[in-house]
Amino acid sequence: MRCLLSNGVLLFISLFDRVRGAGGPRIHDLTFTPDRVLRVTRRETGIGGIRRYTTLINDTLPGPELHIPEDQVVWIRVYNDMTDANLTMHWHGLAQAAAPFSDGAPMGSQWPIPPMHYFDYELKSPLGTAGTYFYHSHIDFQTSTANGPLIVDDSSPPPYPVDGDRVIHIQELFEKSDEDISDGLRAAPFVWSGETGGFLINGNTISNYPVVDPASARLSVIEVDPGKTYRFRYIGATGLSYAALAFENHTNLEIIEADGEYTKPYSTPLLQIGSGQRFSSLFKTKTCAELALFKRLDFYLQIESRDRPRIIASYAVLRYSNTCSTLQHRHLHSRQVPTTTLPSERPIDLPPTIEGFLDYKLEPLVPNDVPSSDEVSRRIFVYAQQQIDKYVFWTDNGVSWADDNVDRETYTISPSEPYLVSLYKNASKYLPDYDASMANYGLDPETNTYPAKLGEVIEIIFQQVGALSDDSRFGGGLDTHPWHAHGDHFYDIGGGPGVYDPEVAQQRLEGTHPVRRDTTMLFRYTTNVQPDQPWGWRAWRLRVQNPGVWMMHCHTLQHMIMGMQTVWVFGDADDILKVKHPYVEGYLEYGGSVNGNATHPAEAVHYFETDD
Repeated sequence: MRCLLSNGVLLFISLFDRVRGAGGPRIHDLTFTPDRVLRVTRRETGIGGIRRYTTLINDTLPGPELHIPEDQVVWIRVYNDMTDANLTMHWHGLAQAAAPFSDGAPMGSQWPIPPMHYFDYELKSPLGTAGTYFYHSHIDFQTSTANGPLIVDDSSPPPYPVDGDRVIHIQELFEKSDEDISDGLRAAPFVWSGETGGFLINGNTISNYPVVDPASARLSVIEVDPGKTYRFRYIGATGLSYAALAFENHTNLEIIEADGEYTKPYSTPLLQIGSGQRFSSLFKTKTCAELALFKRLDFYLQIESRDRPRIIASYAVLRYSNTCSTLQHRHLHSRQVPTTTLPSERPIDLPPTIEGFLDYKLEPLVPNDVPSSDEVSRRIFVYAQQQIDKYVFWTDNGVSWADDNVDRETYTISPSEPYLVSLYKNASKYLPDYDASMANYGLDPETNTYPAKLGEVIEIIFQQVGALSDDSRFGGGLDTHPWHAHGDHFYDIGGGPGVYDPEVAQQRLEGTHPVRRDTTMLFRYTTNVQPDQPWGWRAWRLRVQNPGVWMMHCHTLQHMIMGMQTVWVFGDADDILKVKHPYVEGYLEYGGSVNGNATHPAEAVHYFETDD
C-alpha cells in the first residue's frame, strides 16, 4: 500500500460541497486550532557517534514528551513534512481512546498521510487509563526513530505519591537507513537489517559502530536528588531486541504500572522489557549518608540485548545532585563519571533471559473485572511461524500481512486499501463470515480477518512453531516476540514452553489476578526445535467491547515488515460503520479531504463531539 501523490495532484473531496443535514457531526476547517502539533521530517543527523538519514518528530530524538488528560477530547495535528514517504501515527496503548480513523494502522483503519500533508488525530482517553504510553509512526522502519513518550495524566491524585517523575525512553540504533532496512527485508535474496548497534536512552548512546561523529557519542544523564522517591517510566520503543536493564547499586525496582494499568507494588532487582511494553517503578534514591559510603554521585544504568545472536550492552548515567550540606559530602561532585566514554568494564552482571518474566506475578491495584474461564465462549489459536525460501517471512495461521505487495504467492495478503475503508465501501463483500471463521482457527478464509461479536469473551493463544525452510540448516528456528493488540486491552493469562495445554494453563493461572495489558511476550524458551514443531505459547483473555478494525501483531519491527500481523474485526457493520455518508467520504480515498496541506485545510469529523 505504498501510495504517493505526485506532481502536486490532489485527490480532494470537499465534505462542505455536500449536503450537511441537520444534526450531522461537527466538521472542522481552517478556523480550527489543534491542541498539539507534531511535524515529521527526515534528514541526516548524528546519533550515537554515527551519521544516519533519520526520521525525526519535531526535529528531536525521541519526539517531544506529550501529556494529555483523562476523559477530554484532544486533537493532535501530525504534519508529514517528508517529500517522498507516507506517514501515520499510532497512539500505542490508548486502546479505547482513538476515533475510528485515528488509530494510525495503515492496513487496518487509516490511509497514510501523503507527503507534505497533515492529518488531525482525535483522542479521548477514558477515566481510569492514566499511565505511560508512547506514539510512533506505523509505516515500515520509520517507527525505530519516529516515536516519543505519551503520558496520560491522572485526573485525581495518583495512588502512589512521588517526589518526581522521570521518563526512560528506550530505542535502538541501526546504521542502515529506514528504506534500506525495509527493502532488504522484502528482497530476494533476503538482506537482514543487522543487529542493533546500541540502545538509545532518551535519545543518546555510544554505539558499537565506528565513531564518525564524536559530538553525538554521549550517554544520557538521569538526574535525581538524594533521599527521594521517584516514578521511573520505562518505555520500550525498541525495534528488534528484548532487553534487560538494571541500575548499579540500586537493586529494588518496585513495579507499580504495566502498559497503562496501575498494579500492586512488586519488587524486582531488574527489568526486562520488549518492544511496545511500558512499566513504571518506584525508585527510592540513596540518602546523603549512603552516598558518602559509596563516595560517588554517579551510577550506571546498564541495558543489554537478550535472545539475539550476541549481547549488546549500552549505558546511561544516574546522577545525584550534591544537595548534601556537610563538608564530607561536598567533594562528591568530583566523582562524576564521563558521559563521552563507556565504562571500562560492565558494572552489572545481568542474568540470562528470565523466561516468563513477571508472568503471574503482577496484580491490579484495584479489581479490573477479569472474566472467569466459564465466561469464555471460544478459544482462537494463532500459529506463528517463520518460512524461508527465496523470501524470508512470517505467517500467522499460514497468512502473512504485508504493507507492500512483494510476491502474491509468498505474501498472501497485501491490501490495496485499509480494511476499514473496504468495509465502508462494500460491507457485504468485506464483512467477515463469523460462522466460517469458527471452523478455521477463528480466521475467516475469504477476508483473512478474525471476527468477534461484541460482548463475547474469547481467549487468544499465540503458539510458536519451528521454522520451515527449503534449506535444512535453517529449519526449526524460534524467536522471542512481543505481541501487541490495538483496539482494547486484554487480560494476560500467562505463557509457557512447549505446546499449549488448557489444563496446564489453568493450573498456572489458579490463585493469580491477571492485569490488563496491550503488549506481552511470546518467549522462545530454546533456540531450535524440529520444523513445524510447536514450542512456546502466550495466552490472552479478551472481553470484546470496542467495535472496529484492529491490528494484533508482533511489535518487532522487522517481523512486522516481514508479515507477522493479523487483522481483527470486532462487531458487525452497524457497530463499526458509525460515521455516515457523506461525512465519511474524505476518509475513504488516499489524499482525501481529511488531509490538509498548504492549499486547503483538513476537514475532519469530530467523532467524540456532538454537532454545535
